[in-house]
Amino acid sequence: MSLPRHLRADHRAIASRVPEGVRVLDVGCGDGALLALLKSEKQVDARGLELSSELAGVALARGLPVVQGDADTDLEVFPDAGFDVAILSKTIQSMRRPARVLQELGRIAPQVIVSFRNYGYWRRRLSLLANGRMPGSRIWHDENVLHPATLRDIVDLCDTLRLDVVASADIHNGRVGEFRQANIAVLNWTADEVILHLEQK
Repeated sequence: MSLPRHLRADHRAIASRVPEGVRVLDVGCGDGALLALLKSEKQVDARGLELSSELAGVALARGLPVVQGDADTDLEVFPDAGFDVAILSKTIQSMRRPARVLQELGRIAPQVIVSFRNYGYWRRRLSLLANGRMPGSRIWHDENVLHPATLRDIVDLCDTLRLDVVASADIHNGRVGEFRQANIAVLNWTADEVILHLEQK
């Protein structure tokens, strides 16, 4: 199995949080790039779930165990504690029921890693204030973002679902900072994108 020529920095950062040889479920796995990295470098027992049949087909063609399905409705088929780590990379804001999806991931795995765009980032706040338009693509309805949440929104949701933040890292221009126990209020203001490592309380 060959790895993509150019690996995303956030994929490498997420992989750094995954122990070797564990069972991993990647929800919204796309073409399987992260799964391929984890299998190659961490020898994990990996599975993927992807909404797009086209992307799931690409992952399958690469020899990855990926099924086509909708995380909003299909996670209930996975058993309790069936995995050690569940990953939701740049997908939660496009879910119809993000709270339900996070709750299911916490049931499926004791460790959950989530990455997303932070709409609390100061540049987005300033853009909205100055222009009166949603920040991001100029064609806002093509962004595929149903829930433009801030980091604080996501952390508050995790708290209600009894998921603790173990560590977090910020992403700027494709570069990932160090994972640390960051001040959420500060990160909510300064982070363009965020990776959260969560665990069940």
